[in-house]
Amino acid sequence: MTEPSTTRADADPTPTSTPSTARRGPVVAALMLAMGLAALDGTIVSTAVPQIVGDLGGLSVFSWLFSGYLLAVTVTLPVYGKLSDTFGRKPVLIAGTVLFLVGSVLCSAAWNMASLIAFRVVQGLGGGALQGTVQTLAADLYPLKERPRIQAKLSSVWATSSIAGPALGGLLAGYADWRWIFLINLPVGLLALWLLARHLVEPARTAPRARVRIDWAGALAIFATGAVLVTALVQGGVAWPWLSAPSLGLLGAAAALAALTVAIERRAAEPIIPGWVWRRRTIAAVNLSLGALGLLMVAPTVFLPTYAQSVLGLGPIAAGFVLSSWTLSWPITAALSNRVYTRIGFRLTAILGISLALLLLLAFPFLPFPGEPWQPALLMLLLGGSLGLFQLPLIVGVQSTVPYEERGTTTASVLFCRQVGQSVGAALFGAIANGVLAARLGAETDLDTLARSLAATDETRRAVDAAVDWVYLGAAGAAALALLALLTLAPRRFPVLKEED
Repeated sequence: MTEPSTTRADADPTPTSTPSTARRGPVVAALMLAMGLAALDGTIVSTAVPQIVGDLGGLSVFSWLFSGYLLAVTVTLPVYGKLSDTFGRKPVLIAGTVLFLVGSVLCSAAWNMASLIAFRVVQGLGGGALQGTVQTLAADLYPLKERPRIQAKLSSVWATSSIAGPALGGLLAGYADWRWIFLINLPVGLLALWLLARHLVEPARTAPRARVRIDWAGALAIFATGAVLVTALVQGGVAWPWLSAPSLGLLGAAAALAALTVAIERRAAEPIIPGWVWRRRTIAAVNLSLGALGLLMVAPTVFLPTYAQSVLGLGPIAAGFVLSSWTLSWPITAALSNRVYTRIGFRLTAILGISLALLLLLAFPFLPFPGEPWQPALLMLLLGGSLGLFQLPLIVGVQSTVPYEERGTTTASVLFCRQVGQSVGAALFGAIANGVLAARLGAETDLDTLARSLAATDETRRAVDAAVDWVYLGAAGAAALALLALLTLAPRRFPVLKEED
């Protein structure tokens, strides 16, 4: 059975509101620039880490340059989603962009590693608004049948950044100064702000109730829960063993804070994460499915470059191209996915995409040793294509089941689950890989050590090959969980709301 592109007989007859489309082109350009700030951030900074550490020191804690940013983005996503539904997308996106740029300026002026990590957290506090609000505005701007167009453009921003980021970061760090990798955000961000301020016109909001209540207690509880959980996942198995007192204490504290958060949100008049996000089958199924997507994405993004260098013997640039092959096919199939889901529906299209991804992830351990670079590159190309069919229909579909005033919260919940999945995946798959390596090479061996040394002995190469094989099997397990969530929870037809022409 197919889903109609804009209406359903049992849908809410009230049309959803959308921003003015008279100047949609400049607004889309602004959204792509804003998304580019977030997309470039991780890839451009990672290339300059040697220069940053050489200048500021702090080798033992430099991983928090990424973990601190990820933490801030993850825990603020639900907050910004609720604020955008309450006050509008424009003020939230402008405030987030300004905060991101302030953090960038502060990062460029950092005097030691501790200050740089703190300023990266400030950047992340703005980055949460960039990621969530841009995706929400994309749904506001385009009707259902046209949304793949803007989503494909946003996906192309991530694809371009994955290739251009390392090259640009290397050039700036090598021939200028690493501080320029943060200052380069200023002209991009200022142009995005000017386009948003000048061209984005949101619909007139209905008269507010007697007083808008902001759930500050819930926001603080969510932030505390996410901070403790991400710290436990990032540092566990690295700074201390998983079964040590610090790990168990942090995980226990995260569970207690999560229970406190639920209690606060249930009593709040305007909760940051309202209960309907999980009571509605469609949203719950998409949240769980994209949480599993975040989990499985860790396997290629984190472990494939090490595999390409230590097993295939490639240099860093060539290894990056092996990984980047999936960023080429992902936006293409995402852009074409509307031709599929308008015929067979959102649910079946996503099931098709994740089923193909499951088969491809299971195929990775069967690659020959040591193999040729084109073999994993081809698998990644196909994997990106299958995930484009999986992710975009779910995001477009779930956004189309809620009215304008709930779309920010819904989009933020989906992205929040995906970010949490990535954090859990990094910890889980890191433990799996290190366990395999320790069993084969010695109790003190881990993948980070091998990635730095890239020892070329046959024994080491086979051990890394086995470790990455097990990681991909774990990613296949995550794909199976996503498939199970869609089969058991998602309705056969998404309850799409009627839209204005």
